[in-house]
Amino acid sequence: MRVLRLVLIAVVAAGCSEPVELLIASTTSTEDSGLFDVLLPAFAEAHPGYDVHVTAVGTGQALVLGRRKDADVLLVHAPAAESAFVAAGHGTARCEVMYNDFVIVGPPSDPAGIRGLDGAPAALSRIAASAEGSRDAAVEFVSRGDDSGTHRKEQALWSAAGVEPSGGWYMEVGQGMAESLRMAAEQRAYTLSDRATYVAQRDGLELDVLVEGDPRLFNQYGVIPVAGASHPEAARNFARWITGEAAQALIGAFGTERFGRPLFVPNAGECELAG
Repeated sequence: MRVLRLVLIAVVAAGCSEPVELLIASTTSTEDSGLFDVLLPAFAEAHPGYDVHVTAVGTGQALVLGRRKDADVLLVHAPAAESAFVAAGHGTARCEVMYNDFVIVGPPSDPAGIRGLDGAPAALSRIAASAEGSRDAAVEFVSRGDDSGTHRKEQALWSAAGVEPSGGWYMEVGQGMAESLRMAAEQRAYTLSDRATYVAQRDGLELDVLVEGDPRLFNQYGVIPVAGASHPEAARNFARWITGEAAQALIGAFGTERFGRPLFVPNAGECELAG
């Protein structure tokens, strides 16, 4: 509510009697990391007159909302699915916004012995082998299981490892990233996380980053105005703004003061947005 209140104050200050509603469907990582707490007030200042509502869901559900026209613009992180969404006529364009990476995290004791492995598929293969060979179920893995960008990346990594995870050690929880991390910590289990959410949520979680740096863990975010959206001009304005210089600077600085490092890397380039 705090962010939405700031948006409405900007509307009143601009003297607009009827604000235009802008519906953004975004990933849970942009909310759980706190990024939207920085971006939305800045967008309201740059574009007074909008009443912004954010629905934070997995990328798969965000794309469903877009296909239903229940969102005006998407901020998501599953590039192949995003390109297919636009190619099918559901989005007017896809513009790159920022990136970070995924990490495999787990209990500091690391019962599967994956710490420092170079390849994410090799790490998952070792987790599965350790879990299936464990008599006391000491090795477990928490999967978001929600068709999010993170879940889709996890599935691709399991496929690359030649493993179809199943059984009691593999827990599909159907939750967002922050809740999945909490459940992994409680169960002393492994999970795949985007780095921003892990860093923002790690206090109080006994989870270490155990595998990182594999190029397959690259995590690109894109913005897509929805074709046939209820508020197409608002959607285009948001897409133009978040790929513009001011927003890119905010993204590049986000996290530095609190965590000593940026949580996202801005990388918007040229993007054609009609209208």
